[in-house]
Amino acid sequence: MKLGSRGSPLALTQSRLVATLLARSSGVDIGAFPIEAFMTSGDRIQGRLQEQGGKGLFTKELDEALLDGRIDAAIHSMKDLPTRMPPGIVLACVPSREDPRDGFIATRAKELMDLPAGATIGTASLRRQAQTLHLRPDLKVELLRGRVETRLAKIESGAFDATYLALAGLKRLGLEKHAASIVDSETMPPAPAQGALAITAREGDEKTLALLRPLNIAEHAIATTAERAFLQALDGSCRTPIAALAKISSGTLDFLGEVLTPDGKHRWRRRESVALGGAAMESARALGAKLGAEIVTEAGPLYKAHFGDNGW
Repeated sequence: MKLGSRGSPLALTQSRLVATLLARSSGVDIGAFPIEAFMTSGDRIQGRLQEQGGKGLFTKELDEALLDGRIDAAIHSMKDLPTRMPPGIVLACVPSREDPRDGFIATRAKELMDLPAGATIGTASLRRQAQTLHLRPDLKVELLRGRVETRLAKIESGAFDATYLALAGLKRLGLEKHAASIVDSETMPPAPAQGALAITAREGDEKTLALLRPLNIAEHAIATTAERAFLQALDGSCRTPIAALAKISSGTLDFLGEVLTPDGKHRWRRRESVALGGAAMESARALGAKLGAEIVTEAGPLYKAHFGDNGW
């Protein structure tokens, strides 16, 4: 089975993890799962993604390779995956979710609230921008893109006072020591599905789907289904600051989701729990969709005033 991946060190690390899991579950040598790296449209962009097309930019080339048979499965960071899959492609499994929280990266402060007034946060994430300005409207936020190593170097050099990186990526790369602290998920929930991996495949490719099925972790699939349903209800894209985190404990799904305006002045939150029965996936999807729809109703006029046709 040929696997497709973005070419960044983090993406390739994640893909090698999946290849290892596949070799272990199928009982064959890891060499049976070669990885082909792709440069995606999102990797080529230097500015803000939301100005040039959003999430699908990180999956386009991998989707094309899947559909024309050059690869059999594609490994993604699930938070980069659009909520609507292209025709002919399915989300085959959710094999792993690391810690979904953000790491706060700074050399002269331990936490966001420790930064002096006027300090500069570097980020390309509208969610992180909005959440930062909601908590600290006295700070400046400027664009910082690039690979994990690039962004860490920018903080070390003093080009920015602080940034955020997904803790999952830092852990998978063995770089978690660079986090000055872990961001509290109650104060700043992460992006929907942050920390989770997603493997896509061709619809109807039963051989590939059968090999991938044992890698699926039900708890992670259920939680991320709720988060992605919330995102879809809000028509979420890189143009919309949306955060969500679902946790499962003792058969109950606890959900926290929020939407903000980019300037951080307005925030809408929903929190709710639901008992998971035999139809856990459907219950999770319904909860996320319901809470997203509630925010649309509450925030609609004000939100549209901020975003115009780019909002929902």
